[in-house]
Amino acid sequence: MELAEHHSLNDIRNIVASGEEVTLSAAAKAKIEKCHAYLLQKVEEVGPPIYGVNTGFGSLCNTEIDKKDLAQLQVNLVRSHACGAGAYVPRDIIKLMLLLKAQSLSYGHSGVQLATVEKLLAFYNNDTLPVIYELGSLGASGDLAPLSHLALPLIGEGEVWDEESSYTQKRKPEPSDLKLGPKEGLALINGTQFMQAYGVQCLFKAEDILARADLNAAMCLDAYDGRKEAFLAYSHQIRPHQGQLDTAKAVLEHLEGSEILAQDKVHVQDPYSMRCVPQVHGASKDAVAHVKAVFETEINSVTDNPNVFPDEDLVLSAGNFHGQTLALQLDFLAIAIAEIGSIAERRIYRLVEGKRGLPAFLTSNPGLESGLMIAQYTAASIVSQNKQLCTPSSVDTIESSNGQEDHVSMGANAATKCLRVIENVERIQAIEQLTAAKALEYRRPLQSSKSVEDLLAKIKSIADISDGDKVWADEVEKIRKYVILSGVEG
Repeated sequence: MELAEHHSLNDIRNIVASGEEVTLSAAAKAKIEKCHAYLLQKVEEVGPPIYGVNTGFGSLCNTEIDKKDLAQLQVNLVRSHACGAGAYVPRDIIKLMLLLKAQSLSYGHSGVQLATVEKLLAFYNNDTLPVIYELGSLGASGDLAPLSHLALPLIGEGEVWDEESSYTQKRKPEPSDLKLGPKEGLALINGTQFMQAYGVQCLFKAEDILARADLNAAMCLDAYDGRKEAFLAYSHQIRPHQGQLDTAKAVLEHLEGSEILAQDKVHVQDPYSMRCVPQVHGASKDAVAHVKAVFETEINSVTDNPNVFPDEDLVLSAGNFHGQTLALQLDFLAIAIAEIGSIAERRIYRLVEGKRGLPAFLTSNPGLESGLMIAQYTAASIVSQNKQLCTPSSVDTIESSNGQEDHVSMGANAATKCLRVIENVERIQAIEQLTAAKALEYRRPLQSSKSVEDLLAKIKSIADISDGDKVWADEVEKIRKYVILSGVEG
């Protein structure tokens, strides 16, 4: 398939999932070649220096570089900026970085040669994945350190993950015939593709979390013998936030035909973690929809510097590499998804507290057995960690490059911790499914809805929820791996 002028987040997800080879369109090739030829012409002309083309970088921007050293300038830039540290970037995110970097360069405003963009796509298509580190980007002049590690193997340097070892070992890349020309190193390492790739991956997972959240809540509501009135459309139509409307409708659909829901209730109303699911889940859905729209704009943008405009005869040094737009959204996304984990933990608590006809900690032999007591502890500890991780990164800044880069976004830190928050919520959802499944067994012989019973059957086919204490961590991990991460929801 060809890179298009515009891709939605769903397009990107489908491209990656398909495993199909990605190529440049004829139109994209023409734009890249036109821009590259124009930039080479500007280098040959007598005129003012062009930042990053025949000058140094950052606070060295006023240092002019001799024409004979322009190629070496770009190689030196990539080498010197490859100074990442910390944990390795996950390989699915590296693959997204390759794709998104090629997308940004395909618009013909970066001045790179066609061979450079095609090399990025060759790496993507062949699963040649550079070794990249999580730490090092301030999210300001692009994601300089991680993108430098991405770029090094394009010229035969750095490290890549070894496919023959199932990507567990590193190796040197194959020798490369790609020779960087004017501005190409800068074009490769300027840009927001580290933040973009993390954000895109987080959004993929966030949408799955939100879809599961409504079914999980329905399962918990029936397990708790909850009421349906709070989900009827009337209340939501007079406060018509879209996420709230969608959630109320989804929960009722998930519970359609439930014998448990239909039975007479003794209690007048349910606690907020059950009754306010539309308002809480819905708010997170609306937040995610907003973040998604911002990211769709970003992944279809040119984010390196300087920007080259052949038709206007302009090379502009601007700031499209600055990650503030993404930093704010990544903080917002982390908060929105953390709340899904927070309310889920409260539902877990309600199911183990020993009310509504359920035994304490969902064990038939309380005292001798502790049941799911510590499963709720674990969920609570994860929720607490998420609260700490949700402290915004985007309100922070630090001066760098001798003061030339005096305001930074810290969007890269927002990106990496957003993924941690989201993966934590996946763990909470696994505990929630275990707890709700075990609680539903105490409602027999009454049946829940088809959607809930299908999910319960899936959980029981994977995890042991029978009576008796066991190592619950093992059962939670089975659910996380085979129900949560596989996307199976019954």
